[in-house]
Amino acid sequence: MKPDKNLFEAPPWQAIAKLCIPALISIIVMMLYNMADMYFVAWSEDLNQVAAVSLAMPVFTVLMAVSTMIGNGGCTRVAQALGMKDNAKVQQLSAICFWACIGFGTLFAVLVFLFQQPLLNFLGTDAETLEYTRAYVLILAAGAPLILLNHTLGGMLRGEGLVLTGLAANMISTISNIILDPIFIVGFHLGVGGAAAATVLGNALAVLYVFFYRQRHKGTCTIEIRPAYANSLRALGSILALGLPNAISSTLSGLAGTFSNRLLVGYGNDAVAAMGAAGKAVMVVTMIQMGICMGVQPLLSYCYGGKDWKKLKGIVSRVLFLTVTTGVVLTVGIWFARNWVIGLFIMEETAAALGVRQMGFMLLMGPVIGLYYLASNFLQAAGNATAASLSSALRQGILLIPLLYLMESLFQLPGLALAHTAADAASVLLTGIMAVLWYRKVSTESEVSGKAA
Repeated sequence: MKPDKNLFEAPPWQAIAKLCIPALISIIVMMLYNMADMYFVAWSEDLNQVAAVSLAMPVFTVLMAVSTMIGNGGCTRVAQALGMKDNAKVQQLSAICFWACIGFGTLFAVLVFLFQQPLLNFLGTDAETLEYTRAYVLILAAGAPLILLNHTLGGMLRGEGLVLTGLAANMISTISNIILDPIFIVGFHLGVGGAAAATVLGNALAVLYVFFYRQRHKGTCTIEIRPAYANSLRALGSILALGLPNAISSTLSGLAGTFSNRLLVGYGNDAVAAMGAAGKAVMVVTMIQMGICMGVQPLLSYCYGGKDWKKLKGIVSRVLFLTVTTGVVLTVGIWFARNWVIGLFIMEETAAALGVRQMGFMLLMGPVIGLYYLASNFLQAAGNATAASLSSALRQGILLIPLLYLMESLFQLPGLALAHTAADAASVLLTGIMAVLWYRKVSTESEVSGKAA
């Protein structure tokens, strides 16, 4: 299985299209995957089960943070190694990523099972949602190694430029989950536990697909353990360092979700369900912009690894235009369809109206939130792990968590939605400044390199 280097070396718009279109399809599929559990659980017309999905979601988010740290870090390192024509390094990095998933996934499962009761208390469960949330969390934890492998192997494929193969694995996972959800949730009457089981089995099928594909198409990347031996800790550290920004963002997002849910419980489980539904709606705007930036990250990494400064800057300017245009169109579209979108997840009229109001506040930064993702991915692709980590910590932790408490104390329930808007606005500004400063550094290096040539 040979990496598609011609894709990385194509003209800018052609390369962006070839990388972003599959990434966007993958993101859309992922959104359906993310929304499926709440959508099918909503068929029960039980707000406690809908609320349980929201309460359990931070656990899934933290699990995804681990997969992001390994998968995105590995994707970036693999693309850089390909740019340097270092195939031995590619083999070492891919092997380490595979076995790290097994280890971290097993550790995650053990910790969740050992500390399930304190975890459930921390998530903000009450007597009505406790057992529903427990069922979802424990089944999810049992499948942690498979979930990590699915998303990390997809990152490896993107790093090699094999975006269509990665997309196929992603679609297998999501379509399987969507098919299995109604069977388990409604047909077998498993409720939220069935939703978690469908998630795990969908990931398992995707892992099997990638495994058999790699067996039939030998290439640069490998899952054999032998290449991982040499300097494994140092190489793993380099992977985790570059994946850390995304992991920080996901982990803090999970923590912020937990703190938000704990505050929402004070307004009733209908408020928890309403905020969860609003978050799913806004996710359409944010994740598609994120997908554009995520799609071009291997290209940015490849250009950086090959020291092609002119092309690197050209890609950034084009993606900047693309994300803002997309953000405006999506925000306007979701705003006009807000009642229908919220109605997909909540059938109770009062709770649905509350979700619509919360969503309106959270959409305010929709047109420009893509700038945040572009800046973060640029910093990460260019190897500035420190700045990228800081940008991730700003949006979902340093800013959002205290703002949740501050805005709730000032504006009560609407303040929880406004806290997200305020954190996004500050993050776009601060991360943009860091990216511009690093961009100027790259520009200077380009000028020096040109004079030297």
